[in-house]
Amino acid sequence: MVTTPYPKVVVIGAGSLFFGREVIWQMTHSEHLRHGCLALVDTDAERLDKMGRLAQLVAAQTGAPLQIEVHANWKDALPGADFVVLSFAVDTVRYRGVDCDISAKYGVRMCSGDTIGPGGILRAMRDLPAVLDCAADVASLCPQAWLINYINPSTVNGIALAKFAPSVKSFALCDSLHMPHIKIRQALLAGIIDDAGQWNAELDSAFDLRIAGVNHFTWLLHARVAGRDVTSQIVDSLRMRRLASRHMDGGGSAKALHNDEIACQLYEVFGKVPACVSHTKEYVRFYQGHGILPGEIPPLKVWETEPRHARHADMWREVDEAVTGKMPIGDFLQRHGPDHATDIIEAMAGGLAHPFYINTLNRGAVGNLPDDAFLELLCDVDMDGPLPRPVGDMPLGIRGLTQQILDTHELTAEAVARADYALLRRALMTDPLTNSITDADAILQELIAAQSAALPAHWRSL
Repeated sequence: MVTTPYPKVVVIGAGSLFFGREVIWQMTHSEHLRHGCLALVDTDAERLDKMGRLAQLVAAQTGAPLQIEVHANWKDALPGADFVVLSFAVDTVRYRGVDCDISAKYGVRMCSGDTIGPGGILRAMRDLPAVLDCAADVASLCPQAWLINYINPSTVNGIALAKFAPSVKSFALCDSLHMPHIKIRQALLAGIIDDAGQWNAELDSAFDLRIAGVNHFTWLLHARVAGRDVTSQIVDSLRMRRLASRHMDGGGSAKALHNDEIACQLYEVFGKVPACVSHTKEYVRFYQGHGILPGEIPPLKVWETEPRHARHADMWREVDEAVTGKMPIGDFLQRHGPDHATDIIEAMAGGLAHPFYINTLNRGAVGNLPDDAFLELLCDVDMDGPLPRPVGDMPLGIRGLTQQILDTHELTAEAVARADYALLRRALMTDPLTNSITDADAILQELIAAQSAALPAHWRSL
């Protein structure tokens, strides 16, 4: 009798260096995954070959009976899939640089450029059509599978899947709130443990941490230990870190620059601590440099293209060294570990009952936002999917900004799915970073012209 490997995990975009190496690590190490099948899919033949060879070497090194497949076309990989992870992008480093540089000419500064602002809209234009095409094939070829979006803008793609592929079981992910690391990080700030402290089930149970919001715009709504509010301790730690690191701020990357100081300032304004400052600072208008009076915190530094190109080159160099034998596979394995997406797949397939932050429909978790609001929430998750845990209400102010961001993302999803330029323009005018209709129109037209080769044909005739 032939036994079908379980689970079968299909990774579309296996050349994704921020996920491909980690999924190979975890699929070979987890007792709940290593007897399954890992199907790697990529349209770049050279990268696919390297990742396939790497997976075979890692499986041999670890003794995992993992079945490994490589495919250039996802339709060949999907039959029998239990999980399908989307982790691809169209030349994302280069085009994010184009998005950020052109937008900066018109006074819109993005430190990341792939979720909000013109950068988020253009990335959705480049990648969301393929996301929806894949969803249609999942519905046809493996309708029982869970489709997991691991591509930014996570909320836009997640909304689009829920609205335009409702028969497909799907949710969206981002590793910014990876459990238990996000909880441990806040516990360190709160003084619950120190750097040498060991996290354990007792501490985890005692620390009631509730985070909610839109992906990359999430907030600590509740932080208590045995009923005692520790938010002030978290803020005090951020203030101390800010003072200690201020002299080094000039050398930080765009996503890291001034984060502690911005976290403190946003707390003073809204009464809540942002959970993902490196992105949240890009979702608000305060750090765009449009103020009349000088501020202590300078405008956002624009996302750096060349350092990210160099980082990717280093990652591919590591893969090359591993597959050619220059680096022992054991050394490669010591550099890597679990990933947010495969942690969740492991918990679902193995029935481990671990909670994770997942982007999904609100369903009453945040009481004063609609049930169908697409939020990042702590969820219990099993093979029936994610079930959000109750959080409470979103504070006024943050709730209004959250709704504006949700409207922007939903308009973007509809515009791209329907190929509707009027909706696309409305999305950009709704976006919190837009200050001028004329400038926004110019940004949109210039970005579409600069990226015509990466966009569906219907956008090129505008």
